Amino acid sequence: MRKTILVFSLAILFCSITLGQKHLTRYDETFKKYTKRFFGPGFDWKIFKAQGIAESQLAPDAVSQVGARGIMQLMPSTFQEVKSKNPDFTAIEDPEWNIGAGIYYDRTMYNGWKEIKDDTEKLRFTFGSYNAGRGTIMKAQTKAKMDSLDHTAWKSISNVAHKVPKWRYKETLNYVENISKCHQEIKK
Repeated sequence: MRKTILVFSLAILFCSITLGQKHLTRYDETFKKYTKRFFGPGFDWKIFKAQGIAESQLAPDAVSQVGARGIMQLMPSTFQEVKSKNPDFTAIEDPEWNIGAGIYYDRTMYNGWKEIKDDTEKLRFTFGSYNAGRGTIMKAQTKAKMDSLDHTAWKSISNVAHKVPKWRYKETLNYVENISKCHQEIKK
């Protein structure tokens, strides 16, 4: 538990420190462009910037231990899937295409949660799916239903997460929370 709190605290501290650095505005226009394209005008692009910070601290050359790449930490297979629908996204290494592909992928996840009406909740489910996979979050929904909890509320998913086998749920729950906290910092 202490380790989880420490990791979470360090992520929030990082978000606070890095948001003060001017170079982090470098990709703002790209986040705005693809948020508008895939979520429509008026949708808060800063939530996806917060996701990029949570994923890679906006480092275009970031590579995870499992091979996820770029600012939005996309797996090459996911990028290829997105590219098949967006042929102009030519290279996973290009920050613009990486951000665009990440936001497009967010949109596909977002659209999949039709039964969730509240936008904030829908975004939590979207980010949880982005991190753990939609199937994992659906398994958590089943557990929530079995426990007579609201399966459309992220809090319920958090409450039953430990009951979903083979899910590194602490990582996902921290990820979703980190995006939310970082988003609050960005909006200040």
